[in-house]
Parts: sequence; structure tokens; C-alpha cells
Amino acid sequence: MIKIENLIKEYNLVEVVNIPSLTFEFGESIGLVGNNGAGKTTLFSMLLDLIAPSKGTIYSKDTSVASSEEWKSYTASFLDETFLIDYLTAEEYFEFVGRVRGVSVEQIKSQVSEYSSFFNGEVLGQKKYIRDFSKGNQKKIGIVGCFIGNPELVVLDEPFANLDPTTQIRLKELIRRKMEDRKMTIIVSSHDLQHTFDISDRVILMEKGKVVKDVNKASGSFDELMEYFNQ
Repeated sequence: MIKIENLIKEYNLVEVVNIPSLTFEFGESIGLVGNNGAGKTTLFSMLLDLIAPSKGTIYSKDTSVASSEEWKSYTASFLDETFLIDYLTAEEYFEFVGRVRGVSVEQIKSQVSEYSSFFNGEVLGQKKYIRDFSKGNQKKIGIVGCFIGNPELVVLDEPFANLDPTTQIRLKELIRRKMEDRKMTIIVSSHDLQHTFDISDRVILMEKGKVVKDVNKASGSFDELMEYFNQ
């Protein structure tokens, strides 16, 4: 579904991403892990055409994301709170997202209601603007907004950050449920190695902009990843 070829991003002649080749298949759950400065968010920004690569190409369904907007119709993402519309209520935001994706108001309400345990009574019906929610609840709103309309590709940057332990567990369950029928590709970046490993088919370890390990969970182990960080 996603193919990366000869991708390089430079700032002031310093390479922050250098990935010769990388492919994400449709229906996979992918985890990106790495220390600060690994290039995960920069990679996501290029994948979503928010910044241009210095060299190379990212393809979504064999079409360059930089030369076409076709990928936007089946892609959803949440990198940080700037992706939200902070002067809307949560319900207004979900309705806006749903309408953009061609989902009826009734379907939006039905889909949002499926996440009541994830919201834990802290989001819906609060009658306040998104900007007035805590960082954790803003993140919940952004994550659920991604799943409205069941897009084929979901990109989440640090989804476990700012969430309490109970909500982190519920988020893992949510992602696992979404992956049951393999009709969606989910790419998650996180500093939390254990959570990322738990929800992913593959875990890709990045360091200083390069892929240093690509571990298939079916054949690889969590210890294999831990050994790298214990060096």
C-alpha cells in the first residue's frame, strides 16, 4: 500500500531521514519506534505531504503522495492537537470529519457511540470546546476522528502519550479490534516499545533517520528490540 524509494530529508545539509526502500502492505499494523531524533515524525510528515522530501518518493497505492491528492480520500491521521479544530465541540468536530468523508449524521453518531468506553465519560456531552479539554482528552478526540468512515490508512504519532494507563490499554484493544478484519492499515509511532510491540505485526526501529531493524512479530521477539536499546 505504501512504498518508499530513496527517501532523503535534509535540513541545513544534515540528513534527518535516509530510507532507501521500505514497504507497508495493506492490512498491516506497523509500529515505528526510536529515540528522540530518530526521524519518525519527519517520515510521517512526508507521508502526509506536509513537508517535501529532499530526494526520493513516497507512493500510496502506486501514486506519489506529492503529485496527487487521491490518497487523501482513504487516509486519516492524527499527529498532534494542531490537527484538531479547537473552537468546535467534540461532537461538532466528529460531524465535520464525517461529512468530509461522506458519512451521514446518523452514521457518525453510531460510529462515535462505539468508543464510549475509550472516552470514559470525559468527552461526549461535555458542552465545551476542544481547546478546553485536557491534552489526553484532545488526543482521544483526534484518534477517534481518524476512525470515522473506516479509512483504509490511519497514521498516528505518539497515540499513547498523555493517556492514563487505563486508556492506553483501551487504545490497544481498540487498535486490535480494528485490525481483526484486515481492512485497514494502521501505522503508529511511539516511544513506548511494549505498547507498540503489542499492537503491531511489524516493528520498525529507526535511529538518526535510518531503519536499523524491521522486526516481524511472527518471527521476531520483544527481547530482540530491547537488546538494541540496552546497548
